[in-house]
Amino acid sequence: MGVVIRGGRVFTAVDEYVGDIRIEGEKIVAIGEVTSEAGDQIIDAAGCYIFPGGIDTHTHFDLDAGTTRTADDFESGTRAAIAGGTTTILDYATQNKGETLKQALFGQHRKADEKCYCDYGFHMGITDWNDEVSKEMQDMVDEGVSSFKLYLAYKGKLQVDDGVIYEALKRSVEVGGLIGFHCENGDVIDRLIKIAKKNGKLAPVYHALTRPSALEAEAVERVMNLASFAKAPVYIVHLSTKHGLLNLIEGKNRGVEVYGETCPQYLLLDESLYGTDDGSFEGAKYVMSPPLRSHEDQEALWEGLKTGSILTTGTDHCSFNQKGQKEIGIGDFTKIPNGGPGVEHRMELLYSFGVLKGRIDMKQYVALTSTNAAKLFGLFPQKGEIAVGSDGDLVILDPTQSHIIESKKQVQNVDYTPYEGFEVKSKIRQVFLRGKLVFDNSNVISDGPQGKYLKRGICPGR
Repeated sequence: MGVVIRGGRVFTAVDEYVGDIRIEGEKIVAIGEVTSEAGDQIIDAAGCYIFPGGIDTHTHFDLDAGTTRTADDFESGTRAAIAGGTTTILDYATQNKGETLKQALFGQHRKADEKCYCDYGFHMGITDWNDEVSKEMQDMVDEGVSSFKLYLAYKGKLQVDDGVIYEALKRSVEVGGLIGFHCENGDVIDRLIKIAKKNGKLAPVYHALTRPSALEAEAVERVMNLASFAKAPVYIVHLSTKHGLLNLIEGKNRGVEVYGETCPQYLLLDESLYGTDDGSFEGAKYVMSPPLRSHEDQEALWEGLKTGSILTTGTDHCSFNQKGQKEIGIGDFTKIPNGGPGVEHRMELLYSFGVLKGRIDMKQYVALTSTNAAKLFGLFPQKGEIAVGSDGDLVILDPTQSHIIESKKQVQNVDYTPYEGFEVKSKIRQVFLRGKLVFDNSNVISDGPQGKYLKRGICPGR
């Protein structure tokens, strides 16, 4: 017995054709004109598009934010991922001060294992550098965590200095890892926040005004220089600005091995949503870091996706309810929990506002939502591909349907969506995870968490 998907238009990052796909167990076993057998489950996909399950490169589920905890844990967050056509997420484990990387990884497994509805892997955030942590980077790679993260922001909490960045980059080359960077100048942001608070500027809009785009551009340029000096590859997470992208491109042009990621919020939402200093708290929904930017930045990022300067899309899903959680920051923008939801809507948004607007084509769409991430993070061709031997992670999308995004209809466990009222001119009809139908016509139908931990290989070329 197997699953036969008939007559859909199949898209990969390099190909397009109309054909059948046969899955047995967890794997794709035949493509083309497939003969069905007695007992097979037959799916008629005529008129629909079929592509690899999405890979969200950047999520934060069940995250302790100090004053509160994210609204989505691994159970609700990965259910939402499945509903949105994402079959693999890469979440961030983060080392606490004084903690070993092994302790951080153990804690992340405890939060995620046997709770995930999609497959999952981890990046490791390093905040407390020392000789033992340097040695542990090899242990992480051995455990399938071949990517790391360093912060140039959040002074006094997560931020590391340039000396640590250099040493960690040199070590990443030795262990075959890839380090991602949150690029904002934390020292200057810290000073701007202090000035704003001293002057009584406390509304949500000042979250954005104290994190100007120039501070992302400066941090990206600094990482390019340190990467060049260390002769190490780097990954820039959640890129949000035109000038940050230009600095990434400049680094690439002079030989830095650099990869870029952006998120739907930086492509579709803009800084006007923060409002003004008028007493409204609505802008708190969009308090995230980096903050939303300008229309000029949006257009530059779309061009970066089209030209290949940006290779991946994540969501930085870090959800907090507006009521009872974001409200912690009423009267002080620095206390608003930092982050927003998005894992459920990435795939449909990028199709509707990318492909249908002519900004990217379908092959680029597949590459940007799945294949590039699989290649970059040691999962290809198990993930991100439609080929014999690959996992049966498939999305069937009906391009003739449309619907309106509404928070009351979403799966993710949060009381709003930044994309409220957006019309997406497509509808995800079915989702398969390793050959099993887990989403069908608006319903997650899995009988419980089916996700597996993905022990990833080292990054390409390392």
